[in-house]
Amino acid sequence: MSDQATEHRTESETPAARPGVLAGLLRTARPRQWVKNVLVLAAPFTANRIFEQDVLVAAVIAFASFCLVSSSVYLVNDAIDVAADREHPTKRNRPIASGIVPVRLAYVAAVVLFLGSLGVSLLAGWQLTVVLAVYAAVQLGYCLGLKHQPVIDLCIVASGFLLRSIAGGVAAGIPLSQWFLLVTAFGSLFMVSGKRYAEIVLFEKTGAKIRASLSKYSSSYLRFVWATAAAVMITTYSLWAFEIRERNPHNSVWAVISIVPFVIAVLRYAVDVDGGHAGTPEDIALKDRVLQVLGLSWVACLALSIYL
Repeated sequence: MSDQATEHRTESETPAARPGVLAGLLRTARPRQWVKNVLVLAAPFTANRIFEQDVLVAAVIAFASFCLVSSSVYLVNDAIDVAADREHPTKRNRPIASGIVPVRLAYVAAVVLFLGSLGVSLLAGWQLTVVLAVYAAVQLGYCLGLKHQPVIDLCIVASGFLLRSIAGGVAAGIPLSQWFLLVTAFGSLFMVSGKRYAEIVLFEKTGAKIRASLSKYSSSYLRFVWATAAAVMITTYSLWAFEIRERNPHNSVWAVISIVPFVIAVLRYAVDVDGGHAGTPEDIALKDRVLQVLGLSWVACLALSIYL
């Protein structure tokens, strides 16, 4: 059977007649990526208000809203890229590209999820709705072509993490420290540029297929970006730590002590980035025991500085 006939059959079948449509929609929504939305808890945690009922409810609303809107973006992205994905050796197995989920249904589901996210966000206030709308607009621009623009694509991906952190504070009505925002922004850029750098290093070593946007970067440029981002992140975190110490009525030194495990953890992770092994940051975090100990030590010190 020809590709045209197969495509026609796929589009003409009703969703009800095709098994696995709901499962395909769920896969395309990428629920595994919802873990990123835990960042909405960052502002309440650092403000020593995470255990307040109203704040916790607002954070949960922000988390649910971002789960819905991010899944909406994933559906739109895969629907837009369906033609290119069908030519890709692995992406062709995605539910939309393989024909399990019709393109039209993907767009309808994306709209429903987006409207649902706005509706849920209004439970916490219009400010959260504005943050969600900005996130959706920026990510839509990424899907429509900005992902092929050097530097802009890095900034857009990093901005997604920053907006999640902002959402937690906005939903709970918590003023956000300028240093907190800078640490989040440059920390996100460090992770994103490090991941891209690892992909290029892997390509140079093995010839593995990489995303088209990476063809416009060199490994030396991405090394410069993640090194710069790491330096700014460490500097702003140190300033934030001193701000936390001054804000604490007991003038706790734990905030300053937290700089030590934080910096060592960044340097430890940079070893993986430099070796081209940071293509999947979550795998590094799960496998590197030393990095896990450093991370727990940092969180413990930060918690003691805020809650002691």
